Amino acid sequence: MISESLQKKTTAFTLENINSRLSDCRKCPRLVDYIAGLAPRNPMSRTEYWNAPVPGFGDPGARVLLVGLAPGAHGANRTGRPFTGDGAGDFMYPLLHEAGFAGRAESRHREDGFRLKDLYISNAVKCAPPGNRPENAEFTQCRPFLEEEIAALPGLQVILLLGQGAFSSYLRLLKDKGIIEKMTDFPFVHGRVYQPSQGPCLIASYHTSRYNIQTGRMTTEMFLSVLEKIRELLVSGENR
Repeated sequence: MISESLQKKTTAFTLENINSRLSDCRKCPRLVDYIAGLAPRNPMSRTEYWNAPVPGFGDPGARVLLVGLAPGAHGANRTGRPFTGDGAGDFMYPLLHEAGFAGRAESRHREDGFRLKDLYISNAVKCAPPGNRPENAEFTQCRPFLEEEIAALPGLQVILLLGQGAFSSYLRLLKDKGIIEKMTDFPFVHGRVYQPSQGPCLIASYHTSRYNIQTGRMTTEMFLSVLEKIRELLVSGENR
């Protein structure tokens, strides 16, 4: 489990509180400058972009947390919702719906009434990075927000980590808390399930990025298989 000191610290926090504080974060100058100077895609204007840290969203009673890398410049950075408005989400949300984790197959924008079921979605880095590549310092600055999100999800049983970046950042959090000794004991392998000595079990997955989909690294069958594995873990947890 997350450390007792963190649990005490976040007892009064809600996901809404965490996301409210996130909106004021300006700790990463490179990301702040990048978002401030980002040219919108035609025919859109800057006023139609979120252009700020993107908060997580979903079911506050979720047993599953999905963690991606960072908002896409013209996806989540535009819509203000993770995996919304880009190819990664266009691929992922219909499959989450098929697996019973989403109320419908399409996420369009923050006010569209879309709901997740038993699932919360966030990113390891909350602001869009140049070239979709956060720097190590940016992972470090954002890690406390992820840590607080986890602590604010009391029913959490499974964390699905999309891509090497999100996976490594969460392992770093566990190492810093003394929950694991060596990150190398947890190699990134698609579909691999790990159970640290404390806290939720982890599943590593390739990211649902457009590149991975186009190259065949990630397929519909592969992602549905990961979601089915999550369902099995939840059932086994109920039977303990």
